[in-house]
Amino acid sequence: MMRSSAIFSGLTLISRGAGFARDVVISAALGASAGPAADAYNTALSFPNLFRRIFAEGAFAAAFVPAYARTLETEGPEAADRVATQALAMVAMVTVILTIVAQLAMPWIMTVINVGYLDDPARFKLAVVLTQITMPYLPCMAVAALLSGVLNARGRFIVSGAYPILLNLIMLAAVIPATGGQVGAAYAASWAVLAAGVAQAGLCWWAVRKAGANIHLAIPRLTPAVKAIIITAIPAAIGNSATQLNVFVSGNLASFVEGGRSWLATADRLYQLPLGLVGVAIGIALLPRLSAAVASNDRAQQKTSMDQAVLLSMALTLPAAAALMGMPYFLIDALFTRGAFLDVDARATAEALFQFGWGVPAFVLIRILAPAFFARGDTKSPMRFALVSVVVNVTLAVGLFFGANMGVPGIAAAVSAAAWSNAGLLALTLWRRDHYRPGPALVSRLIRIAFAAAGMGLLAAVATWARPYYEPSIGQALSGLGLDHGAKELSVLLVTAVGGLTYAVLALATRAVRISELKALVQRGNGGKA
Repeated sequence: MMRSSAIFSGLTLISRGAGFARDVVISAALGASAGPAADAYNTALSFPNLFRRIFAEGAFAAAFVPAYARTLETEGPEAADRVATQALAMVAMVTVILTIVAQLAMPWIMTVINVGYLDDPARFKLAVVLTQITMPYLPCMAVAALLSGVLNARGRFIVSGAYPILLNLIMLAAVIPATGGQVGAAYAASWAVLAAGVAQAGLCWWAVRKAGANIHLAIPRLTPAVKAIIITAIPAAIGNSATQLNVFVSGNLASFVEGGRSWLATADRLYQLPLGLVGVAIGIALLPRLSAAVASNDRAQQKTSMDQAVLLSMALTLPAAAALMGMPYFLIDALFTRGAFLDVDARATAEALFQFGWGVPAFVLIRILAPAFFARGDTKSPMRFALVSVVVNVTLAVGLFFGANMGVPGIAAAVSAAAWSNAGLLALTLWRRDHYRPGPALVSRLIRIAFAAAGMGLLAAVATWARPYYEPSIGQALSGLGLDHGAKELSVLLVTAVGGLTYAVLALATRAVRISELKALVQRGNGGKA
C-alpha cells in the first residue's frame, strides 16, 4: 500500500505542480476582486466539480470499487469487467442527462447558488455562460473516475494518478496566449476545462484497454449488479451531497463579498494539496486492499492496512497543516501576488488559509476512515455523519460570517470544524463496532509526529516574522545576478526547504518515522505496474 500510495502521490505531486503553474497564470490574468471574471470563472469550475465529487468520484466510486474488487477476487476478471461495462453505461447516461438539464436551467440555478451575484449583472451573466461551457466536464470525469477505479482495483495506479495532469497542461496552453483581457482569459480557461475532460476520459479508456480489461460501450440496463451498486451508492450520494452542501453554503456566503469566491478558491488550492497528495492517494490505495481483506475475513490484514494508512497519512499531513498555519500570508504572497492579484487579495486569502489549515488533518482522516465503512458495504453511516457535519458547518458559517462579522475567514473556520466533527464520528463508530482500534504503539508515534510538526510550524512562524530582515538581502543578491524579481519566491522556497529538513530531523530523531519505512517506499514491487 505504501508503494501504491507513493506512486499515486508522486504523480499527483507532478499534477499539483502543473496545477500551481496553472493557478499562478490564471490568478495573474483574472485577479480576484479587480473585476467579475475571476469569481465567474471559479463558479464555472466549481459547479461541475461539485457534482463530480458527489457522484463520479464520491458515491459511485465508493460503491463501484468494492463491488468490482470483490467480483474480481471471487469470480474473476470477465465477470468483473461485465459489472464495469454495465456501470459505465449507467453513469454515463445519468451524468449526460444531468448536464443537459443543468445547462438549460443555469440562469435559475445561478440565482440559488450565488445569491450575492444578483446585485452584479455582469458577474451573474458571465458566471452563467462560463458554467454552461464547463458542465460537459461532468460526464467526462464520471467516465474517467470509473475507469480509474478499474485500474486501481487491478493494481494499476500510474494512469489514474497521471490523468489529472492533462487538465492543468491544457488550461495553461489555452490561457497563456489568451487575448481579450480578464474576460477573454476566463473564456479560454472554461473551454480548456471541457477539452481536458474529453482528453482525460480518452486516456483512461486507453489505459483500461491496455491493462487487458474488456470494458466497452453498451446500452444502459438496470442489471442486478448495477442495481446493487446504485442501492449502495444512494446513501453515499446523500452523504457526499451533504458534504458538498458545505461547499454550496460557503460559496453562497462568499458571493456577498467581491472577490470572496476567488479568495476561497485560491486558499482551497493550497489546503487541497495535502488532501490530494496524501488523503486521496492513500484512500485510493487502501479501498481495494481493505475490500479484499474484508471479503476474505482477514482481520489482521484489515488492522495492518488501517494502521499503515493512518500513520503514513498523518506523518505527511500534520507538517503540511503546521506550515499552512505558520506562514499563510508568506505562502500566498510569494506564490500568487502578481498581475491582477493584489496584496489585498493575498491578505484576505491568507486569513482563510489559516482557518483551513487546522482542518487539514480532519479532511485527510475522512478519506482514510471512510473506506473502512465502504469496504464493508456500509455507506449509510458515513452519510449520517456527513449530515451532522452539514448542520455544524451551516450553523457556524452563518454565525461567524454575519454574527461574529468574520467574513470569508469565518466560512473557512466553519468548514474545518465540520470536517473534525465528521472525522470524529467516523473514528468513534469504528472503535465502538470493533472494526478498527489504533493500538498504543500507533498512538505513541502519532504524538511524536505531532511534536515534530509543531517544531516545524514554529520555525515557519518565526521565518515569517523575520521576513523583512532577510528577504531584502536575497533581493540584492539576485540583483547582482541581473535579476530584478524573485526575492519573495526564493525566500519562501528556502524557508520551505529548511522547514521540511527540520521536520525530517525531528521525526527521525524521535522515531516518529523509521528509516525502514522510507526504504519500503522505493523498493521494487508489484505496486509499480503501469
